[in-house]
Amino acid sequence: MPAVVINTHAGHELDAVSDAVDDVNVLKAKIWDSQSEFDSTKDKTTFRQYENACDRVKNFYKEQHEKQTVAFNIKARMEFKSRKRVRMGVWQAMEMLNTLVDDSDPDTELSQIEHLLQTAEAIRRDGKPEWMQVTGLIHDLGKLLYLFGSEGQWDVVGTDTLLDSRIHSSSAALSPKKIYTPGTFAGNPDFHDAVYSTQNGIYEPNCGLDNVMVSWGHDEYLYNVVKDQSSLPAEGLAMIRYHSFYPWHREGAYTHLMNEKDRVALEAVRAFNPYDLYSKSDEPCDTEKLRPYYEGLIAKFFPSEIDW
Repeated sequence: MPAVVINTHAGHELDAVSDAVDDVNVLKAKIWDSQSEFDSTKDKTTFRQYENACDRVKNFYKEQHEKQTVAFNIKARMEFKSRKRVRMGVWQAMEMLNTLVDDSDPDTELSQIEHLLQTAEAIRRDGKPEWMQVTGLIHDLGKLLYLFGSEGQWDVVGTDTLLDSRIHSSSAALSPKKIYTPGTFAGNPDFHDAVYSTQNGIYEPNCGLDNVMVSWGHDEYLYNVVKDQSSLPAEGLAMIRYHSFYPWHREGAYTHLMNEKDRVALEAVRAFNPYDLYSKSDEPCDTEKLRPYYEGLIAKFFPSEIDW
C-alpha cells in the first residue's frame, strides 16, 4: 500500500484561502452603498425639472394628486391580492412593457426597456454587485399594471406619497416645486379631512413604513410580486419598493414614522437613486447585445417564470 503523504501546510493554506474569500465577500457586501461614479460629470440640475415639464407631465400629476385617495388605495390592494394577472419570465415582462412611455417622467421619451437597461448598465459600470444590477434591470416592471387594467397611468407611475398622514400637503417637509405642481392636491376629497391632515394621521410615531400606506403604484405592486418569488436581498427589495417615494428619500418627509429597519432601507434607496435618475439619456442601448448577460443574471435570482 503506497504511503500517504500528508501536507502539513494544507490546513494553513486552506484557512488562508478561506479568509481571503471572506474578505472579498465582505467587500462585495459593502460596495453597493459606495458613492456612484458614472454620474460625476452630469449636470444634475437638468433632471426632475417639473416646472419646465411639458403639459403631458403636468396634467398627469394633477390627475394623480386628485385621485390617489385612501379609499382607492384600500381597493387597489384588495384587488392585487384577489387575482393573478399572468405568469411569465422577467425578460418577457420587459418586452411586454416596452410599449409604454411614462407620462410622469420629464427626463426622457425612451421606452421602458431602454430605461431599465440604462439603469442596470450604469450600476454594472460602477462595479456594483449582481443583485443590485438585476434590481436596476427590473425596478420599473411594476408599470405592467398599466397593461393589466389600471384606471390610467395615475395609479401606476409618478411620485409616491403617504396616505393618511398630512395627505399630500407635505407643507412642513417638502419643497413642492421639486416634486409637485403646486395646488394640484386641492381637488383630492381627502385633502381637507380632519384626521388625515394631522401630522401623524391614523399612524403612531415610529410605527415603521411597513405599517403605513404609501400611494399604490408600480413600486408597491412590484415589491409584492418579487418579495416571495426572488432571492433579492432586503436592500434590493427596498430599492424597488421606495424608489419613487421622493418625499421620503430626497426631501426628508415622514421621518417621524420611521423605525430602525427604515433607516437601513433609506440608505439603500439613496444609493440606488442616482442610477435610476441620472442614467437616463436619449442614447439607446443595444438590447440584443446585452440580452444574454442579463438573462443569465435574471436566472441567478428568479425562477424561469413568476406570477404577476
